[in-house]
Amino acid sequence: MDIRIRDAVPDDAEAVEQVRYQGWLATYPNEEFRITREDIKELFRPQLSPEGIENRRHKISEVQKTGRYVVAKVDGRIVGFCILIRYEEKNQLRGIYVLPGYQGKGVGKALWQEVRASIDPKMDTYVELAAYNAVAIGFYSKFGFKDTGRRFSNESQKLKNGAKIPEMEMRLDKAGQ
Repeated sequence: MDIRIRDAVPDDAEAVEQVRYQGWLATYPNEEFRITREDIKELFRPQLSPEGIENRRHKISEVQKTGRYVVAKVDGRIVGFCILIRYEEKNQLRGIYVLPGYQGKGVGKALWQEVRASIDPKMDTYVELAAYNAVAIGFYSKFGFKDTGRRFSNESQKLKNGAKIPEMEMRLDKAGQ
């Protein structure tokens, strides 16, 4: 499989939002935490609207000023993306998303390798993820990220039924970069 990585452009917004949506549908429903596919669909309804896509276009442009926003293409189709933001005190990996049918095929690794070159080596790198997402925990662990012990939930992602996705933080020590 020929994976091509390039910087995202605003015109990628709709494809990027679809990758996020499909990734969330495949990953986040969880009976224990009362998170259903319907909850995810409802959460994404505004993000998939024309206004939501326009907002994503703007975010792509903004992130490029302070970090990297890259997409992975296979056969001309966007199948994944990664966001890295460099702050004064840390690097923040906003996540690596890959369409479910392309997971486990090197797309996530290729995205990570591309943005890793943009990390400020003088600072630690953090990523936040669902605490029950064993696949993502394993993926980030493979690249040296370690659990910081921090647990939280994001109020802005509160679902219609009141449930919140339990999240955790992992850190890649600057020495491990």
